[in-house]
Amino acid sequence: MPTNAMRAHILIPRETVEAIDRIVGRRGRSRFLIDAAEEKLCRTQVVLAAERVAGSLADKDTPGWNTPDEAQAWVRGLRRADDDRRPDRT
Repeated sequence: MPTNAMRAHILIPRETVEAIDRIVGRRGRSRFLIDAAEEKLCRTQVVLAAERVAGSLADKDTPGWNTPDEAQAWVRGLRRADDDRRPDRT
């Protein structure tokens, strides 16, 4: 438990708590819920960031990004060029 932790009164369905307890036990409940909340926060932040930049290239000329197939070919080309520049790996 973090040293800067605070109590928060939240309501969770009994079935959810029982399912968590079956997996991690009562003593692991807080850590499990902290981990779950942090994971959800990270995913939500990625979605929000994607929404903020969505369409930002709409009026830009982005050759190779017109279709998913073109984008894949573009990425493969970059990787191939990268591999060509790198010395042989053992």
